[in-house]
Amino acid sequence: MTQTLARRIERARTCFLRACWLDVAVRKPGNVSLASPGHGMDAQQFIVSAQAAAGPLFEAGARVGPRIEAALAASWAAAGCNTNLGILLLCAPIAAAVEREDALVSAPTLRAAIEAVLAGLDLNDARAAYRAIARANPGGLGHAPAQDVHAPPSVDLRAAMALAAGRDCIARQYANGYADLFEVALPALHPGFTPIPTPVGQGVDARTVAQVQGVYLRLLSRLADSHIVRKHGESVAHIVMRSAQAWRACPAPDADPAFAAWDQSLKADSINPGTSADLTVAAVLLADLLASAERGLA
Repeated sequence: MTQTLARRIERARTCFLRACWLDVAVRKPGNVSLASPGHGMDAQQFIVSAQAAAGPLFEAGARVGPRIEAALAASWAAAGCNTNLGILLLCAPIAAAVEREDALVSAPTLRAAIEAVLAGLDLNDARAAYRAIARANPGGLGHAPAQDVHAPPSVDLRAAMALAAGRDCIARQYANGYADLFEVALPALHPGFTPIPTPVGQGVDARTVAQVQGVYLRLLSRLADSHIVRKHGESVAHIVMRSAQAWRACPAPDADPAFAAWDQSLKADSINPGTSADLTVAAVLLADLLASAERGLA
């Protein structure tokens, strides 16, 4: 491995850890944060699981499926529960794409690199990812009529995800080349995403809080959250979407006590927009990678 590639991977790992830190440092209603635990979990579990996952997720030369499986195992060992399966599913192809030459030149080249990674997924990737998903056993998973995760797959990982794309937004990213991330989420962050490059755990500036909440609300208001749909149905997901649409009109929702009250009400009803949070982490990772490259850091 060249020094240039090693530096790029290390920078990508740093961006991943920052994205995961922002996931809990910024209040995203319905999700666990430093300000508000919920769903039987607290922010520290998410922090330690991200730190544990970062190594295997960014292992040089690893295929996507083994990255997911090893990162999930490390996360589970650190946190004792499933905190980040969706994040790992979304970020593993990004981690692999970063290793491709010129991937970070621009948003289009990064998207093309991810598409190339997705196009190269094979049956072994599917087997490893299925084992990770079955171990994590995310809430409301249920059973699928074809290529159910509770049985060994017989198709490659992208084909398996395509079968689930109609009911799961993370699977849809594998099928459509991360279209929702590049066309819905990333424009809300890039260009202009400049998180203060302080070490993880040392606070978040107000501008970054507004940016992260903005992309979360954008996703939540435009895409029915798959996790809510699985556990509570379409009607509840659309109620949450309408609430997010109303909050998008607020320039600084975090300053409004009603925003925290909405967060608590969702948790009281066991409503967790976890898919929207996972997509937010992936979007922040993409934006930070591109911003770092533009600053000559990647």
